[in-house]
Order: sequence, then C-alpha cells, then structure tokens
Amino acid sequence: VFIAQSRASGSHRDLEDEELTRIFVMIPKTYTEEDLREKFKMYGDIEYCSIIKNKTTGESKGLGYVRYLKPSQAARAIEECDRSYRAILAEPKNKSSESFEHDYYSNNMRQDLRGNTLPFCMQPEFCSFEKTETRIQEPVSKRLSVVSRLPFIQEQLFALFDLVPGLEYCDVQRDPHTNSGYAVIQYSTAASAIYAKYKLHGFEYPPGNRLTVIFLEDGNDSSE
Repeated sequence: VFIAQSRASGSHRDLEDEELTRIFVMIPKTYTEEDLREKFKMYGDIEYCSIIKNKTTGESKGLGYVRYLKPSQAARAIEECDRSYRAILAEPKNKSSESFEHDYYSNNMRQDLRGNTLPFCMQPEFCSFEKTETRIQEPVSKRLSVVSRLPFIQEQLFALFDLVPGLEYCDVQRDPHTNSGYAVIQYSTAASAIYAKYKLHGFEYPPGNRLTVIFLEDGNDSSE
C-alpha cells in the first residue's frame, strides 16, 4: 500500500517527517513518557515520545505523541495497538495543535457516549454506582445544574448533553453581571442524568474550562 501525498505538500521527505511517522494517542493520565515508550516500542523504532500536559498545573491531559523512524512503523502501531489508545496520525506541527487536541478529544468523547451508553448495565463504570452505594453521596434526580466560568452557547451545550440518551430540555441562563455560564438540563430518566453527571462533571468544554455538574431537585422520589 502506497500513501499518496497531496500536491500542496512539500517533498516526500517533508511529508514523511510531518504527517506519516507521528501518531497521536489517548492514554491514562498516570502514564509517564517511559510508560508510553514501553507500550509502543514493539511496533518499531521510536524517535521520541511526549505527553501533553496542562500548562498551568503540569498534569497530564491523558494525550500523547509517539514519533517513529518509518511511516510503516507508525501505521503498524495504529493498526495493532489496543483500541483504547484511539491512535491516529498526528497533525503536522505547523498546524494548531490545540485545536487538533480539542477536536480529537471531543470526537472520542462523542464516540464514547454514543457507542457505550446503552444498555447502561453493560457499562462497568456505570454498574459501579449500583454496586457501591457510597459512590453517590447526594440525592439524585433527572435534573442537572451546569455551571461554567464562560458563558454557554445554547446549541453547543444541547449537542454535548444530547450525546446521552433521553435529554428532554437544556435551558441556558445568562447572568449579565458575572458573564459566567449556567444551565439546567433534564433527562427522561434518573439513569441518564447520573451517567451524564458522571461523564461530564469536570469535562473541559471548551478546553481549559471545566464544567461543574450537580443534581437539582426535580420533585420526584430520588430513592427510585
């Protein structure tokens, strides 16, 4: 199989350097660069590994790059590595890495939520709510409050929470004095609301802006 280059690209060597030897992966936040190298060295000769970190805290974002010496090695890593790494070819360095990371993270979040939410009982992490009562210390409901430092755009927030089945409404409210974001989300079942809170509380949307998601009293018996 030969990978064709676009006419807009430079020489074949430039293309090979920028687009065909570097892969982008989703990894556990506990991984070090040595862990990353250890997991991917079986597919070929690694030139370098790097982990993307939060510029403020220095913590791993759970994303990383692996650069191989040959395009065939990068292709093999993408094809053969565990699916949980979500390995893809990285964007060239001269393109905006932040927008690439955001698109990659958002797309995979969307795939996770769409592909794995139903049935809930098949999700090990969701089942842990049933098995470990101490995981939920607050009364649950079908309604959620979402707070952000930045104002929300109705359509974008609706699209994010609509990834969990059963969204009934998304009501974005604006505070002209603080310019922060506040919204009320309601699902058709408490199970959907629990899952949405579990997945999206602390989620960075947009990157660098963490969402705070808590339950709101909806007037129903939460013991259900």
